[in-house]
Amino acid sequence: MENLERTCASLRAQISATETKLAGLRRELESAEKAAIDIRKQEDTKTEEENKNRETRTWPLLAEEYRRYGRQMIVPQLGLQGQLKLRSSRMLIVGAGGLGCPAAQYLAGAGVGTLGLVDGDTVEFSNLHRQVLHRRRTVGKFKVDSAIEYLQELNHHSTYIPYRAHLTPQDAPEIFKDYDLILDCTDNPATRYLISDTAVLLGKPLVSASALRTEGQLMVLNNPPRPAGDATGGPCYRCVFPKPPPANSVVSCADGGILGPVVGTMGLLQALEAIKVITASDSTPRNPPSLLIFSAYSSPQFRSIKLRSRRANCAVCSAEAKVSLDTLKSGSTDYEFFCGTATPETLLSPEERISPQEYRARHPDTFAAGTTPAVDGKHTMIDVREKVQFDICNIDNSINIPISSILSSRPTPAAEDGIPAPLPSWLPRDIASPDSTDPVYVVCRLGNDSQVAVKRLKELGLDRGGQRFIGDIQGGLHAWRRQVDPEWPEY
Repeated sequence: MENLERTCASLRAQISATETKLAGLRRELESAEKAAIDIRKQEDTKTEEENKNRETRTWPLLAEEYRRYGRQMIVPQLGLQGQLKLRSSRMLIVGAGGLGCPAAQYLAGAGVGTLGLVDGDTVEFSNLHRQVLHRRRTVGKFKVDSAIEYLQELNHHSTYIPYRAHLTPQDAPEIFKDYDLILDCTDNPATRYLISDTAVLLGKPLVSASALRTEGQLMVLNNPPRPAGDATGGPCYRCVFPKPPPANSVVSCADGGILGPVVGTMGLLQALEAIKVITASDSTPRNPPSLLIFSAYSSPQFRSIKLRSRRANCAVCSAEAKVSLDTLKSGSTDYEFFCGTATPETLLSPEERISPQEYRARHPDTFAAGTTPAVDGKHTMIDVREKVQFDICNIDNSINIPISSILSSRPTPAAEDGIPAPLPSWLPRDIASPDSTDPVYVVCRLGNDSQVAVKRLKELGLDRGGQRFIGDIQGGLHAWRRQVDPEWPEY
């Protein structure tokens, strides 16, 4: 009883100390926010004074701006007039990640007058290898705040506007209306269609890019922007992709991987195309719409595919348009429904799935204190991640059968005349042995591919009509890290 009372007293003391510390932190935050407001007011006053001085100056730019932008102003395609167009332009970047960071960095450096950034995500350590505006000290901050912190140091002449939320159909028109050009730096189909539709309906040119693994794509859409039904306008995203890809075929950077320089290249090209669109004069020849494809490991690395003009039956930019600002704001244009859901289905019953903790309880002999779990001869652990992931980290004595090998094999033909059908070549002999009834466990990264593999193994009859357990580790290796091995690498 005395020990419990001492514990309670200790906890009360810790809570009191924590509350005191929290109150101090709140006071510090309040002071910091007041200081930030004061500095912003001073900067705004300074900007107003600079603008007034410009009106009485002989030269249209400040002396510092001539020094800062001089190297690009002497490029014939830009010149002073192009620089003035950049300074008065307003560009919106949707997505402050791998594409948005380099695009924002070079647009701010080029002297774009106002940059808006839309993103509801916060900075994670996994972002730092490719999202070049973020730093270790900004992990946990909103990406837009982290990016603007960097951009303000790069160029204080530009104005930066954060939108700390994911883009929605209801908010998109209100945000887009104040900008001259939109950059789509997102990574999911539903948002891409939303951005394109809104840009077309508000008459904004759009620079769209994507990147995955070692490849990227780039398009300049709705350029020139024309009203719906005007065939002289540039095609929109729906013109190029009238139907979205199947939801289960969409691979994100988190699942498929990405090389930093690849997504960086595409973001830089977005910035370049945005500058070209904004600074173009009436006499500048307009390139026909095209899809630029970049492949880091191909030769040549770049190739271009000519795009068709606007589709006569496009749902947004044709005379038969069904999408309008009213359908966007009312929510009747459902982008999630249009693109489908990427939420993985549960393919197995609860009896066919076990948690990492349950696996540990079933096979305690395979766990030695202080070591990585090992597999003994009484059961088999199959890891269906691709080899490149298996080589990063794997459970001792597990075997690697990539899900791509399992899915690419042809279905096994039915047995004829009592002769058993041949089993696929990827299947190990000891598992295929008709005498073996040892359980088989399948694991993957998140617990999705493992379900597909279990179903395939059962279709091959390896569960011996239910006499042999074949199931997956629910939650995959992410759950393994949480429940079994905290030191398991997180990637």
